[in-house]
Amino acid sequence: MNQPGVQAGPDCNTTDRKVTMYRNGSIYTAADPFATAMVVDGDTVAWVGSEQAASSIADSSMEIIDLKGALLAPGFVDSHAHLTETGLALSGLQLSGVRSATELLDAVAAAGGTGAVLGHGWDETMWNDPTLPTLEEIERAAAGRHVYLSRIDVHSALVSSSLATAAGLNNLDGFSGTAHVVRAAHTAARLTARNFTEPERRSYQASALWEAASHGYVAVAEMSAPHLCGPEDLRMAASWNEDLYTPEVLPYWGELATSQEHSQAILDGLGTKVLGLAGDLNMDGSIGSRTAALMDDYSDAKGHRGSLYLSVDDAAKHLVATSLLGVQAGFHVIGDAGLGAVLDAFDAAAAEVGEQRIRAAGHRLEHVEMAHQSAIDRLAKYSISVSVQPGFDAAWGAAGGLYEQRLGGRSQTMNPFASFYSSGVPIAFGSDSPVTPLRPWSSVRACLEHSNPDQRISARAAFLGHTRAGWRATKHRNPLMGQLVPGAPASFAVWEVDELMVQVADSRVQSWSTDPRARTPLLPALDTGSDPRCLQTVREGHELFAHESLRV
Repeated sequence: MNQPGVQAGPDCNTTDRKVTMYRNGSIYTAADPFATAMVVDGDTVAWVGSEQAASSIADSSMEIIDLKGALLAPGFVDSHAHLTETGLALSGLQLSGVRSATELLDAVAAAGGTGAVLGHGWDETMWNDPTLPTLEEIERAAAGRHVYLSRIDVHSALVSSSLATAAGLNNLDGFSGTAHVVRAAHTAARLTARNFTEPERRSYQASALWEAASHGYVAVAEMSAPHLCGPEDLRMAASWNEDLYTPEVLPYWGELATSQEHSQAILDGLGTKVLGLAGDLNMDGSIGSRTAALMDDYSDAKGHRGSLYLSVDDAAKHLVATSLLGVQAGFHVIGDAGLGAVLDAFDAAAAEVGEQRIRAAGHRLEHVEMAHQSAIDRLAKYSISVSVQPGFDAAWGAAGGLYEQRLGGRSQTMNPFASFYSSGVPIAFGSDSPVTPLRPWSSVRACLEHSNPDQRISARAAFLGHTRAGWRATKHRNPLMGQLVPGAPASFAVWEVDELMVQVADSRVQSWSTDPRARTPLLPALDTGSDPRCLQTVREGHELFAHESLRV
């Protein structure tokens, strides 16, 4: 298996165009739902069809790959990820398994190396005693090293007293003298702790891209923002697109613009092209850190309704500025009050520049976990794409889980995927990695098994949301992206599967083997308890990843 950034295909200086035939498998394609073979010519799908037809066109100039019953399907697109943070989480302290403050402190004390202790993934809602450690306890455990430990949602963190001093947290919003920091104090602590050298940053991003490629992703949307990192982090993320042997990076920068001229100045000053001033431009925070803006109190914190980070006027100016340029804008929004403020901003912007200009810009929102039907109708009105994370419901939506703890009965309204679909809201799926892992089939399964049966969607709808819809949410100009039909870019993944079937969200009929007359392409059975194994990932004809068993 190849490492990230290392060439996996033919020599990049050759002028010969490689032709590869895949046969004896199942090809997920609208061109022929019963196709078993596909030919890739250079970077393009040249042909899909039957095994009999494949035998007639195969010749010695082709590389022939026997799929041995494997599924070949469009590659996944992660519509919301953070490369440096993902790489950091993969290499730093893994805290998702700790179940107490004592276990967390033990993990800090056992951390090897020198410099800051960086960790991710703690979730006090999983602890028997949710009491967090103090600044001094963390300082002692780390023997004076700076400590930054991001909560699972990455909207708050635990820090040591030495990091609090170095980051100047005193008198910052979100610092109350405890180890748990939110809002401005969290931003300051994060930026101080993540003062990486260029080689360190490159190593983290390479690790994240390798993780993505090895799980069938051909593209990831990098959601950078000033409160997360500097422009140098974004520029490095975008620079991976010069290497065709990594997943494509779809870069966004979440910085607030006050006018058309200011918007253009931001774009010009980044030093790299971006798809929009969108992504993690925070309207509010997260449910877990109690920073998402709610219309009513948190069930476990009376009198507390989270925080709005931007005003309606701020957001409206941003939408006007970007719409006039014809570029995407967007916001990170989770709570129902946060979403209401964003939609009010859309109304104000539309009143200034017209609804058609707003719709034409293809704006997007990230997460949108709490959306009532009236808000969903307003999203549809402006053709706003919504980038959602099915893994959130899988992690927090069960009875007694985070949503129920924080929201009580409102937990049943979270992540309304079926309502989005039925109302015509364009949705695309992502992980928000490292918040949830880069595991696309687990994400598809989460859509089928939503904690609220009324919000479940079929495997096919979920799969399209993880593939074709991911490209559409970026306003990609090639309508064939995310499809495997002749003339489309050859971006796909090969999967070892136990069984293929049609799976629906209706609890009365969970799945069935398809009737050939239905002409419905088949997807892996996801009720087996394990995800399909990725055997190969290819981006526009370039092999990003190959399991050792692929060509045996």
